[in-house]
Amino acid sequence: MAKRRQLYEGKAKVIFEGPEPGTVVQYFKDDATAFNNKKKGTITGKGVLNNRISEYLMLKLADIGIPTHFVRRLNMREQLVREVEIIPIEVVVRNIIAGSLAKRFDMPEGTPLPRSIVEYYYKADELDDPMVSEEHITAFGWATPPDLDEIMSMSLRINDFLTGLFLGIGIRLIDFKLEFGRVWEEEQMRIILADEISPDNCRLWDMNTNEKMDKDRFRRDLGGVEEAYQEVARRLGILPESGPGDMPGSDTMQ
Repeated sequence: MAKRRQLYEGKAKVIFEGPEPGTVVQYFKDDATAFNNKKKGTITGKGVLNNRISEYLMLKLADIGIPTHFVRRLNMREQLVREVEIIPIEVVVRNIIAGSLAKRFDMPEGTPLPRSIVEYYYKADELDDPMVSEEHITAFGWATPPDLDEIMSMSLRINDFLTGLFLGIGIRLIDFKLEFGRVWEEEQMRIILADEISPDNCRLWDMNTNEKMDKDRFRRDLGGVEEAYQEVARRLGILPESGPGDMPGSDTMQ
């Protein structure tokens, strides 16, 4: 089997050349990072779980008309996705005060916001992903005003849907990060959801106990990180039957 060409390696995923034109393969790693790569570690089986969780959520979003880059899952750690031109903006949707928002305004974590807040951050690890305004985004040419209108509309729809989905399994969606990309279809540009949706980029709290069920357990050395990811997958009904860890051949490049 020919070795595939690696296109990019990020903190949590590796991107390989795809088998079909206009596609790439997204490989989910067990590597964990926090604070813009200042803290590093491994969460055993994370890549397997995030692959399944993101697949599940992307398909659910596609069902309600959200265009995504997801094509199909290839194996335990890999997805076939559409190749997109990533817009260099991280979109953060916040429903409840937590994390940097709590620190920035000296507010207690867990305080519900009067309405959902959408924030934009420039994707640049070397700059610690600074917060930016719509003025920055349009002035620097990262996206146009119509692009931002579409991104905002999709982000709020995604938030409404995911909030309800997670509430149905006893989880509060505190906040989450989205990334979007551009694709061209018959010379028409379209913005679609890209990257992943998983406990790596969502804050998820148990509805009854407020127990954290996401990467904050790694960031804050709370322990039980693998178990938290497994519990999210279990409640979604997608925990791999042979367990959360690597299955035989799960690391095989296909």
